[in-house]
Amino acid sequence: MTSPAQASIDLRAIRDNIALLRDRAGGADVMAMVKAEAYGHGMEEAALAALAGGATWLGVAKLAEGLRLRASVPQVPIMVCLGVPGEPYDRAIGADLDLTAGTVWLVDEIAAAARTAGRTARVHLKADTGMSRGGAGPADWPAVIAAALAAQADGLIRVVGLYSHLACADEPGDPSIPLQLGAFKEAVELAENAGLRPDVRHLANSAAILTLPEARYDLVRPGIAAYGLSPVPRLGGFGLRPAMSLTAAVAAVKRAPAGSGVSYGHTYVTERETTLALVPAGYGDGVPRHGSNLLEVLAGGARRRIAGRVCMDQFVIDMADDQISPGDEVILFGPGDHGELTAQDWADAIGTISYEIVTRIGSRVPRRYEPLDPGPLDPGR
Repeated sequence: MTSPAQASIDLRAIRDNIALLRDRAGGADVMAMVKAEAYGHGMEEAALAALAGGATWLGVAKLAEGLRLRASVPQVPIMVCLGVPGEPYDRAIGADLDLTAGTVWLVDEIAAAARTAGRTARVHLKADTGMSRGGAGPADWPAVIAAALAAQADGLIRVVGLYSHLACADEPGDPSIPLQLGAFKEAVELAENAGLRPDVRHLANSAAILTLPEARYDLVRPGIAAYGLSPVPRLGGFGLRPAMSLTAAVAAVKRAPAGSGVSYGHTYVTERETTLALVPAGYGDGVPRHGSNLLEVLAGGARRRIAGRVCMDQFVIDMADDQISPGDEVILFGPGDHGELTAQDWADAIGTISYEIVTRIGSRVPRRYEPLDPGPLDPGR
């Protein structure tokens, strides 16, 4: 059955982006972040492509994501970045997932789950070095270290990593960057002086991999760059290739007289007799409603602005007197190969970031995968 809208994912682009980032990482291992359905690209498929590109770790945000991913990737280390009280940490430990702890209570809860599971938990301790989000700040870091050392002495956990996250790596020159680099160095030294011997120390996200060599340490964590979108758009694309293209087939075409109001609220009114084309994708699929009358798509060989409000399931474009027929392809965004806008262009037009554009593409939009090899890769969805 033909789908009204479709996201095409070039797995070779993900593989090649990871290979490029691995080269830029200067010898550090690569943890490909595949949280949130791999930024909308499909978690399992993107994970396999990233591993083909040289990633040796995978990262997710939530425990449920890690458990699901483990079924497809049985041996590669998978780190879960978030933890909340009462989660099934015993299941996570049984699945050999790496867990994050940035509080004493979470170290204790993971240790208790390890006792239940009868296995040692792999844990990464997270320091808050200035983002004021997750992790232990300087006042709490010594207590987290002490709790981890006690649980490690009892054989309940093993601290395999020390890490933090940068708030402004995508803004080179921001004064917070050297402060956070210094704070992380101090946090690592305090932990190691207390007796912890982690396998890896990690700090660098996509932007830091590409712009901050001093942040790379033993392991780097590319997210958006793995999918070909620049983490620092004002510095260019860094040789990355966008992996997602979003297309739709025209659903209907009609001639409309001058003065016709288009879509809800009539925020667009035709200035002359014109051809309107209906595109079957809307905010229920991830097309931003606040892109109404702003975003452009490629249709009939030219860029066309969305005419009127984006609806839940559809939007309209004004073709003037150009020809278009039901079933013709409209490219909403892609890598730019055919003159279409990119996800970054859409983000710029509505004042957001490319991360949001690709991640919001909904589950009812089927993904079609360009395989890594001549044999098809079953998307399993």
